[in-house]
Amino acid sequence: QAQLAESGGGLVQAGGSLRLSCSTSGSIRDNFFMAWYRQAPGKQRELVARISSGGWSVYADSVRGRFTISRDNAKNTVYLQMNSLKPEDTAVYYCNAFPFIPAYWGQGTQVTVSS
Repeated sequence: QAQLAESGGGLVQAGGSLRLSCSTSGSIRDNFFMAWYRQAPGKQRELVARISSGGWSVYADSVRGRFTISRDNAKNTVYLQMNSLKPEDTAVYYCNAFPFIPAYWGQGTQVTVSS
């Protein structure tokens, strides 16, 4: 069974930056695609970005050019650097495999962007 733990969220003003981290353990393998997802109040969870084991990444249109996903397989950690944050980025952010595995959802980390 895998465990994923997200951290790094917080309250930031519009235009600011945050770096999220996701530590993985258990059955997550280095060859897994990993991804960041988010869920805003009253909305469905959505895919933000995904990354292959070799570092190839894909982004949602809403975050392309502002967010960067990366991974350090030696540290079993996936990162999301978020720049130029907007109020509409406010959500709980989760990491998971891609495609997601339901049993792997963690607690997430809250990101709140004030205008």
